[in-house]
Amino acid sequence: QLQLVESGGGLVQPGGSLRLSCAASGFTLDYYGVGWFRQAPGKEREGVSCISSSGGRTNYADSVKGRFTISRDNAKNTVYLQMNNLKSEDTAIYYCAADKLFYKMTTATMTGSGALDAWGQGTLVTVSS
Repeated sequence: QLQLVESGGGLVQPGGSLRLSCAASGFTLDYYGVGWFRQAPGKEREGVSCISSSGGRTNYADSVKGRFTISRDNAKNTVYLQMNNLKSEDTAIYYCAADKLFYKMTTATMTGSGALDAWGQGTLVTVSS
């Protein structure tokens, strides 16, 4: 069974930083592209960023370019999302997802949804003073 577990969320002041982790269990992430998504209260889920299985390709939503960085450590079976200069509008539940087909992951990141191989349960990020 493919399982993803997000961690690292919490309360942070505007301008602060957080690093989210997405850890896989029951399977090896090496062959999977991974994406981060978020859903703010009252809004639809949106794609934030994604990374290919090798880490050689990354995509970012315009709203987070220059502030967020996605990376992966296949030895630890984990993908990270470093979030800097956080803004109140970044407040949301953040989810990670994985799929063997990177084109499906990039499409899901653009649309905010998709029938991907695995989804995590989410971690809450609150940006507030």
